[in-house]
Amino acid sequence: MARTAADRTSAVERPASFEQLLSAREIVVTCGSGGVGKTTTAAALGAMAAAELGGKVLVLTVDPARRLASALGLERFGNVEVRVDDSLFHAAGVEPRGELWAAMLDTKESWDALVRLHAPDDQTRDSILANPLYQNVTGKFIQSHDYIAMERLYEIHASGRYDLIIVDTPPTRNALDFLEAPERMADFFSSRLLRWLIAPYRSRLVTVASKPFYRVADAVLGAQFLADIAEFFILFQTMYDGFVERARAVERLLADRRTSFVVVSTLESAPVAEAEFFIEALSSRQFSLGGVVLNKVLPSYLLDDGAAEVAARMVAGSADLAGSVLPLAGVPDATDDMVARVLAEVGESYLNYRVVASREAEQRAELARVPEVVASAPYFDSDIYDLAGLLAMGRVLWR
Repeated sequence: MARTAADRTSAVERPASFEQLLSAREIVVTCGSGGVGKTTTAAALGAMAAAELGGKVLVLTVDPARRLASALGLERFGNVEVRVDDSLFHAAGVEPRGELWAAMLDTKESWDALVRLHAPDDQTRDSILANPLYQNVTGKFIQSHDYIAMERLYEIHASGRYDLIIVDTPPTRNALDFLEAPERMADFFSSRLLRWLIAPYRSRLVTVASKPFYRVADAVLGAQFLADIAEFFILFQTMYDGFVERARAVERLLADRRTSFVVVSTLESAPVAEAEFFIEALSSRQFSLGGVVLNKVLPSYLLDDGAAEVAARMVAGSADLAGSVLPLAGVPDATDDMVARVLAEVGESYLNYRVVASREAEQRAELARVPEVVASAPYFDSDIYDLAGLLAMGRVLWR
């Protein structure tokens, strides 16, 4: 994206819209509870950035759901980034200034690449990749999915291939694991429990205190299984320094001003509570909260005082109004009582929605105290299932 250092500095200090926020950042991490439209939001912002800002934009999804593939016109995508065809932009009436790419984390493939990168020698590399435990638990290993996601993000950013990377994380509580995964992984490989487990396989000298544990473990799990575990972690500890060094680099990247977080939520009570939780967590970690996106928000016209007065009069004077409205109904069998009931119901429904809209406005104001940008997206008439729909949502959020 072509922008001067002065432009970037100004936009970083005073973003007034998602257009300005994304033009000033290199990484945007979207997060939020499940079912609030987080994946759709990430893709919509990515599509708009590619269309309006130019450069190369990557949407990287960590969530294993594959909804994003169909929306971007891709049969599938995985660890290797795939470009979204410009013809999909053209079909939506848009001439993109840049390129939109997509990738979805493949945990096993990413772990294999990481082992090849950090293994001290070819023999250690081959031993790890061939270890039965490694082959079976790579995708389910403690913190592996979250940790490898951070590794993949760091690798892609360091390559310099993309001007902007938008990351779609798992639901909120898991997203905290996403942030803490590098430190937790490093702590795990240096833990007392791990040292105790692999000690007898490093040396034949086993302390008397530990013997009962190993007798029971051998009886329950089998000696070969314990040997596989020990070999697995002994080999992995040879890469410990590389893990720690990379973890610290990832932490610096997340804290860098070029990285921002965007919290996505609806205004229902549970998602709002999750959003508040995550906003507080980001603040405590001194990460940049670039924006909040509120999805499925009721329209602002419900807050119009004049419209509310009309609705109140419809409820109170439905019987008096029925005679005037009846000829407009165009229904031969309609009566004044029918029309009066409909008028009263419509007015009452409007006033009820107004109460909810007022509550949403208060919640929005509360959530808007911390982030740099807040945007709302309404209920759409149909589900968003293609690039045209993503761009329509992106335009609502953009400015």
